[in-house]
Amino acid sequence: MDIENDIKNKEISVLVRDRSGIIYEGRAESISSVNEYGEFDVLALHANFISLIRKELVLRDSKGIIKRLPITSGLARVADNRVEVYLGVVRSERSRI
Repeated sequence: MDIENDIKNKEISVLVRDRSGIIYEGRAESISSVNEYGEFDVLALHANFISLIRKELVLRDSKGIIKRLPITSGLARVADNRVEVYLGVVRSERSRI
């Protein structure tokens, strides 16, 4: 991971995966999703945080290309200029033992 280069290019490293494997791995200018407080965006050098997400994940690259991924639920972890998204890991209240 080259954080210095990411900062210069205003990019953040992204990994999106589900139980079957990696769905997306690369760089993005921003990532957007929805949590319990509403829509949010993650940009380069974003503060560290973890959030449950839902509805969709939107990736924007430095060329302006937008990739939309409809989701049911997931977990987003932001740390060290990297976003890791794990889809399908959140169970509903009814499925808890």
